[in-house]
Amino acid sequence: MNEIRISDVTMKQTGGDISLSFKEKIELCKLLDKLGVSVIELEPIVSAKIDALRVKSAAAAVKNSIVAVPVALNAESVQQTWNALKEAKKARLQVCAPVSPVQMEYLFHKKPDAMLAAVKETVAACCKVCADVEFVADDATRSDPGFLYEVISAAIEAGAGTVTVCDTAGAMLPNEFTAFIRELYANIPMLKDVCLGISCSDSLSMADACAIAAVRYGAREIKAASYRLNVVSLPNVARALSAKGDVYGVACRVHTTVLKRITGQIAWMCQTGRSKNSPFDHGVQEDDGSMYLTAHDDVSAVMKMASRLGYDLSEEDGAKVYEAFRVIADKKEKVGSKELDAIVASAAMQVPPTYVLDSYVVTSGNTISATAHLKLHKHEKVMEGVSIGDGPIDAAFLAVEQITGQHYELDDFQIQAVTEGREAMGQTVVKLRSGGKVYSGRGISTDIVGASIRAYINALNKIVYEEETV
Repeated sequence: MNEIRISDVTMKQTGGDISLSFKEKIELCKLLDKLGVSVIELEPIVSAKIDALRVKSAAAAVKNSIVAVPVALNAESVQQTWNALKEAKKARLQVCAPVSPVQMEYLFHKKPDAMLAAVKETVAACCKVCADVEFVADDATRSDPGFLYEVISAAIEAGAGTVTVCDTAGAMLPNEFTAFIRELYANIPMLKDVCLGISCSDSLSMADACAIAAVRYGAREIKAASYRLNVVSLPNVARALSAKGDVYGVACRVHTTVLKRITGQIAWMCQTGRSKNSPFDHGVQEDDGSMYLTAHDDVSAVMKMASRLGYDLSEEDGAKVYEAFRVIADKKEKVGSKELDAIVASAAMQVPPTYVLDSYVVTSGNTISATAHLKLHKHEKVMEGVSIGDGPIDAAFLAVEQITGQHYELDDFQIQAVTEGREAMGQTVVKLRSGGKVYSGRGISTDIVGASIRAYINALNKIVYEEETV
């Protein structure tokens, strides 16, 4: 029985109204890995610092699936992408190239001969560093057949183990698409020695049907999305293959028993975008408690866990965090990720404050919208902001954003009680992400809203200080 690999392209397709935060993308990778997809496709590296960290974090989070990242048609991009991806348990480099005359000349400004040479060189460069290389022929169904056969043959000769053809326009019906695939096998003898993948747009609402039809005629990998997008639906093809796999002599390793639950979680994340009245960026809910340290862990273990939480600590800050960790670890059996967040927030990168809280007035209730009026000092200048939010903390954070004129991704927000009784002290930890790096701030007060504002400003000051000193 032949295995049909499902390659999830959700992160490549999101955009517009769907914008996933850094934390959501890592969580999405974990969910897809649990679901059993064969390949998880990530966006290309555009910003060396921010995107490389995203790829490294995703590669570390995925245990079973292949992690695939596209490269540009040059050797520099290949090396940069591989440096970020090489720690993945299963890594794949993708060489994506337009093969239709329109896209080659008007989008990439390349003639067919130049595109052919670029594909050969890039695939060969990828094969030197990575054992799994995929060539993706964009807009293949509108290309000149002779050139398409030539470029696919060249990619296979250069070492590509997977070749994917794309119906980018989504204009083909199932019978037309299967005829297209039969022609590929008839004219490219080497194609039978590699894995043929397909990608279909859903412009005619035929993508799922085209994908299943392609499987009958030799396709062994399907690019699909776990969320409802204009491509093949992962839930639909997984269910179809599960129901008809015995008839076609194929099987895919997607776990259909958890398909509804996991795709439901993914849909919830994609639908929980940043509202206009909220500074919160992501819909990640769970903390599985699997990450913790004990008194037996050394400084390298503490720094490794801090890195997994997103922190990039200097040697000096690392020493301070470890010293503070030892104090806590001597009193507790386990130190979890949330406690380490609080340690980093209080011990690492303490900087001179750029913004100082002067005063705040927050009003909220079940019959009125929450509003916040904040005054901050910046170099002896008083700055004010007034904002409406979905709650008192939303409103306060939005008022700070209004004053500073900056929005940073709110990576995490934690509230913890540190004393008991009516006058209990509340501790808040706010984690902001800027340039791919996490900055945390800590606030303590009997007023949890005040503690939250102080924690946010504490994290904000660290970002501003580092930006000004670079």
